[in-house]
Amino acid sequence: MDASTKGRRSRRIFFAVAGLAVAAVVAGVAVSRLTKSRTAHAAGPPSVPVTATSAGQRDVPIFYHALGTVMAFSTVSIRAQINGQIVSIDFRQGQDVRKGDVLAKIDPAPFQASLDQAVAKKSQDEAQLIDAQKDLARFKTLVVRNAETQQNVDAQQAKVDQFKAMIDADQAAIEAAQTQLNYTAIAAPIDGVVGFRQVDIGNIIHTTDANPLTVLTQIKPCVAIFTLPQDDLGPVREAMVGGSVQVLAFDQDNVKQLAQGRLLLIDNQIDQSTSTIRLKAEFPNQDERLWPGEFVHIRILIATRKHAVTIPPVAVQRGPDGLYVWVIKPNDTVEQRPIDAQTVNQSTAIVSKGLAAGERVVVDGQSRLDEGVHVNIRPASAAPQEAG
Repeated sequence: MDASTKGRRSRRIFFAVAGLAVAAVVAGVAVSRLTKSRTAHAAGPPSVPVTATSAGQRDVPIFYHALGTVMAFSTVSIRAQINGQIVSIDFRQGQDVRKGDVLAKIDPAPFQASLDQAVAKKSQDEAQLIDAQKDLARFKTLVVRNAETQQNVDAQQAKVDQFKAMIDADQAAIEAAQTQLNYTAIAAPIDGVVGFRQVDIGNIIHTTDANPLTVLTQIKPCVAIFTLPQDDLGPVREAMVGGSVQVLAFDQDNVKQLAQGRLLLIDNQIDQSTSTIRLKAEFPNQDERLWPGEFVHIRILIATRKHAVTIPPVAVQRGPDGLYVWVIKPNDTVEQRPIDAQTVNQSTAIVSKGLAAGERVVVDGQSRLDEGVHVNIRPASAAPQEAG
C-alpha cells in the first residue's frame, strides 16, 4: 500500500471518529434538555415572590381630620375709662397676670379732690337737715297751742324733705366720684398674657384714644376654629350626643401632638358657598403649646372600632366588582377574596367583612398573581403606626 492510500485511510478514520464524537455531544445535550424539561414539568410553574403580612385585630380609633386656627379664649383691649396722666405702669410686656391685678395708674389727685368735695357737700346738707328738723319739731309743738299756723308747719316739712333729697343726691355724687377715683387704677378684667405696651408713663391717656394701653389675651384655655365637609355633620353630632368628643391638635407637619381638648360646639348653619360647617374645640393649654393665630392639624375622635380586623391599606385592591385582597392559603397558594374595608390612615385599613384575624394577605407583588398560583413569601417590614 502506497503512502497516498494510507493518508486517505487515516483521514477517513479521523473524520469518522470526529463525527461519532459530535453525535455523542449532541445526544448528550438533547438528553440533558429533555431531563430538565421533565423535571420542570413535574415540579410545576415557578413560585411568585411576594411580600405578605397577617391580618391583626385591635381597637381602632376613627378620626376626622381638619385644618384649624388657634384663637384666644378671650381678648380684651385695655383702655382708660377716664382721662388723665399715667403715673405708673405696673406690668411687663408678655407677663401673665391675674384678674384684678393693677396694670397702670392714672394721677388720682383731681378725682380725690372731687370725692372730698362731694363728701363735704353731703356733710353740709346733713347739718342743714338737722336744723330744719329741729325747726319742724318746734312748729309742730306751737301749732298744738295755736301759736303757729299749719301752713308754716307744712312749709317746714317741705324744707326737711328737700334737705333729705339733697343728701341722697350728695350720696350719689360721692359714689360717682369714688367710681372715678377707682378708675385711676387700671386693672386686668381677666386672667391672661399682656401684649405690647402702647402708652408710656407721663402721657395723657383718653377714653377716646385709638390705641389701647395694651391688649390682654387669655390663652389658658384657648380654642381652635376649623371646618369639616357638611357630609361629616351627622357622625359628629352623633358623637356629641354620646358624650364629650375628644379633639387632638397637631403641629403644622401633622407629626407632633400639641394638645388634647374637647369639641365645644358646632356652628348653627352650614356655609352654602363651600358646603362646610364650622366647629370650635377647647383646649386647657396649661403648658401654652398652642398660641393664638397658629395653624394646627385637628383630629376629632368620632368612634372607636372594637376588636377590628386590620391590614395595611396597600393590601387592598380594587377590581370591577369592588375591593378584594389576595389571601395566602396554608399550602402557600393564593386566592382572590372580596372584602368590605375602610381605610383609616396610611398604615391601617379596617376589614369588616371577608377576612379573619391571622389570615395572611399579600401586600406587595399582586400584579403577578393569579388564582391558585404558588407564592414564595417574604415577610413585610414593620410599618410605623399613625395616631389617627
